[in-house]
Amino acid sequence: MNRIERMRELLAVLEPSLIELSDDSHMHVGHAGAASGGGHYSLKIVSPRFEGQRLVMRHRLVYDALQEMMKSDIHALAITALAPSEA
Repeated sequence: MNRIERMRELLAVLEPSLIELSDDSHMHVGHAGAASGGGHYSLKIVSPRFEGQRLVMRHRLVYDALQEMMKSDIHALAITALAPSEA
């Protein structure tokens, strides 16, 4: 299973109605984080779990879901986290 597939699997805990995930690592070749093997990703996720949550809490929920990958597989993650009422 590749990293994108694993990330999707882990994010399923948030019961998302939408996940748009892209690997932007190719744009960061030569970056110090790239040397460690961690990738750069962009995520757009819509989840009812974000309803009534502040941005920082939404990001915390995403980071918690991806915790095992944050240690070595993910160097940087750009997050757009929306509630269904905002999508």
